[in-house]
Amino acid sequence: MATDIDLHLGRRLRRRRRLLGLTQQQLAVQVGIRFQQIQKYECGANRISAARLWQLAEALETPVSYFYDGVTEALERTDAAAAGGEMFSRKETLDLIQAYYQLGERPRRRLLDLAKSLHDTDVAA
Repeated sequence: MATDIDLHLGRRLRRRRRLLGLTQQQLAVQVGIRFQQIQKYECGANRISAARLWQLAEALETPVSYFYDGVTEALERTDAAAAGGEMFSRKETLDLIQAYYQLGERPRRRLLDLAKSLHDTDVAA
């Protein structure tokens, strides 16, 4: 039975893996396990040991603390609210972030300025 913390760690693992554009298989190879184990971690079916969390953090080029970011808030929300509020787990969001970082610095800055101006226009209207 998955706990809320196991689910949170799994969501954070999936989010980071996707942001880097890695498949479950690619991540599994990096840490020396089978991709099915990554699947189980991501859905919270299996707990991630401290040693394995360290390996995953190294492979995903992030501090271990990344996995615990927002855990307090996540534990305070209901499961339904948590499932609906995972904006960064949406494929559309991930595609947008990946496309954004494929741009050069200047086009990224211009795109960000455009997005901000569109938001300011919506708020003013």
